[in-house]
Amino acid sequence: MNPTLTRRLVLLGGAAAAAGAGIWWQRRQPPDHDHPRLTVAEAYAQAQAGEITLVDIRTPQEWRASGVPVGSHQIDMRREDFIKALQAVAGPDRSVPVALICARGVRSARVTLMLSEAGYTHVIDVPEGMLGSAAGPGWLAGNLPVARWQG
Repeated sequence: MNPTLTRRLVLLGGAAAAAGAGIWWQRRQPPDHDHPRLTVAEAYAQAQAGEITLVDIRTPQEWRASGVPVGSHQIDMRREDFIKALQAVAGPDRSVPVALICARGVRSARVTLMLSEAGYTHVIDVPEGMLGSAAGPGWLAGNLPVARWQG
């Protein structure tokens, strides 16, 4: 094979791999938003005081593996009827404070934006998540109480 062609193919393949890695990395980052944020300790305290509705948006497999935050409602974010399920636990008023937690803050940031676009006016992100993130150590490392998922 022609050495110039081989070199070009290798460079093209490398560029494609780098672009793919960049897209993968970007999708793993939480989207930026200007909604309120709570630490896991604040979320726990406010949920216990009845000041917020805390919603764990992870999957049933995740709930089963790590347990669920005490005081939270579990609604898988992938549900087609997610907003209807949210209204069942938080009520129909879209101005009530709803705090979202996931594993590491990526999905909660995305759903925060989604709910805002759906008319919710007091959506709060818990960016540490259950497992921790750049925002902090997370619910589990913070030794906050978890319950076994009853699903």
